[in-house]
Amino acid sequence: MAKQVRQVTQARPAQARTRAGGRFAVVGRAVVARLRALRGRTIALAGGAVAVVGALVVTGVLLSRHDDRPPIPDTRARHYTETDACLLTGKDGIIGAPAADVWQGMQDASRATHARVSYAQVTGEQSVGNARPFLNGMLQRSCDVVLAVGRPEVAAASETAPRYRKTGFVLVGGGTAGQNVSTVRVGDGLRADVAAAVERAVKARS
Repeated sequence: MAKQVRQVTQARPAQARTRAGGRFAVVGRAVVARLRALRGRTIALAGGAVAVVGALVVTGVLLSRHDDRPPIPDTRARHYTETDACLLTGKDGIIGAPAADVWQGMQDASRATHARVSYAQVTGEQSVGNARPFLNGMLQRSCDVVLAVGRPEVAAASETAPRYRKTGFVLVGGGTAGQNVSTVRVGDGLRADVAAAVERAVKARS
């Protein structure tokens, strides 16, 4: 009977060792599986990074290649004629009435005739004498139609018009109509009246 007791006593440590060994084996397998998963994820991330870098390199090469073909023109771009309509204003430019309405009328005429439009404002002293150099600059730039708004500007244009018969003049709010001069009254409908006057002047010089 005592012999059997000793055998049971000796068997318990062996069972404990077996259980511990099994537990370690389970933990070991879990660690190995985790390491494999991490390694697989790392490989996947590295592969993705390589793919991104490759795509960037290819894109850079394509963009850096020289293309001799001309760019495709924007079909929405307006094609202008060689006719220029120029506006001479006071120091405030096209801000406020009546210059703002005149400028809008010129833009309306540009859409209808495809003439180029621009403006210049007289800086410094607001006088006829100071307005003349600005007007002369417009004429030297070969403006085909000249508009003037503001008392000094209209007076300068009215004096200059007879010497430039090939240029059309549109005087806003003053001046006297002539062979190459038309006048537009300030008031309601100014924008439409300016557009119509510019269209007539442009067509007369086309």
